[in-house]
Amino acid sequence: MKRQTRTIIGAWLIRILLIIFTFFLLYPVLWNIVSSFKTNTEFLTNQTALPKSLAWDNYVRAIQKASMGDYFLNSIFTVVFSTTLLLIFVVPASYCLARFRFPFSRLIEAFFMTCIFIHAAYIMVPLYVELFSLGLVDKLPALCLVYAVLNFPFSIFLLSGYMRSIPGSYFEAAKIDGCGNWGSLLRIMVPLAKSGIATVTMLSAMVFWNEYPLALVLIRSPAKRTLPVGIAYLYQVQKRATDFGALFAGLVIILIPTIIIYLIGQKYLLKGIGAGGVKE
Repeated sequence: MKRQTRTIIGAWLIRILLIIFTFFLLYPVLWNIVSSFKTNTEFLTNQTALPKSLAWDNYVRAIQKASMGDYFLNSIFTVVFSTTLLLIFVVPASYCLARFRFPFSRLIEAFFMTCIFIHAAYIMVPLYVELFSLGLVDKLPALCLVYAVLNFPFSIFLLSGYMRSIPGSYFEAAKIDGCGNWGSLLRIMVPLAKSGIATVTMLSAMVFWNEYPLALVLIRSPAKRTLPVGIAYLYQVQKRATDFGALFAGLVIILIPTIIIYLIGQKYLLKGIGAGGVKE
């Protein structure tokens, strides 16, 4: 009886702590959303009060006058193109590392694992010099290529671990039926590893969507700015113009796609992360 009581008390303590943590995490988001519907007078008068009416014109000013619509389209292009490039190279590479053993395969895998700890900021200067010498600075496709390459190590680590959890009997049966390596990859591995691929896609898309330092350094033209860079410039402009409503509206615009992606694919995300660490 005492043990059962302690278990119940412990469970409730954990729930209370989770509720507290959830509140601290959600409060800034909710405050941002509420502030995006306030007028400047309401925001400066009482920052915690609810708006008297919904000021939708904040979003209109953020999209039209602050060029948030153009930044949004640039970010969409960057995320889609970067993620496509990533999957084209990562899926076959992960398949090879997970299912085959060849000379230096362990060394190659260790190299990718080591590169996980190399942040973009550490190689910013040589990366910029290299792209400048190739004439690729201020070009969105080049930025997409950099995004994809820098995300290779973690994506290969996660996806190859997931692929190792798939029984080898499937591939042996496919080989008996005359299916080659590419056929096994496209017909067997990709359908079975769709949760892992969806996880890599979602995590990478969120990283690409919110990335700031590389986009700031490698993109010069205002018309080619992505949303995070555009928001930074919007903050500097609106801070002096005291148009806080448009600033918070721009921040909400950034949050919406990330939330939608997570809500749509949360099942695959949790399943893929849980299986990503499994090894033979």
